[in-house]
Amino acid sequence: MEENKNPAPKNDRLKPTAYSLIPNKMLSLDAFSQWLGIEILDVKEGYCQVKMTIHKDMLNSMKKAHGGITYSLADTAFGFATNTIGRKAVSIETSINHIEALAEGDVIIATSDLKSMKNKLGFYIVEVCKGDQIVALFKGVAYRTKVEWEI
Repeated sequence: MEENKNPAPKNDRLKPTAYSLIPNKMLSLDAFSQWLGIEILDVKEGYCQVKMTIHKDMLNSMKKAHGGITYSLADTAFGFATNTIGRKAVSIETSINHIEALAEGDVIIATSDLKSMKNKLGFYIVEVCKGDQIVALFKGVAYRTKVEWEI
């Protein structure tokens, strides 16, 4: 995925140390993402990369990862990325395309990247990969509230 070109409005930008702390704070308050074993790999303004390993209790009846697991990883990357700009943001629309099935032990990485920012809306693409292979594509639209993050 192409590197973020920082489409966030200049007046909304935080100092790098501040925006990088927001996803870590969010993860510390997110019991579900902790249960999934999600780890934050990289954070930039409008960008977040997270990783997890597929475990046996995440498999469906066909011994493949439940689609909700891939969706949850992508949604977490999306949620973290949307909040790095400093104002609290929530998703208003998301969709995912599952491209490849996943099995127990697979390690997947979701990379969320801001593609366009309007005053109240942010548009993101999340690629979920196993190694160099894209296994899912996620699209998300976030609504940016007026409430700023306190770090």
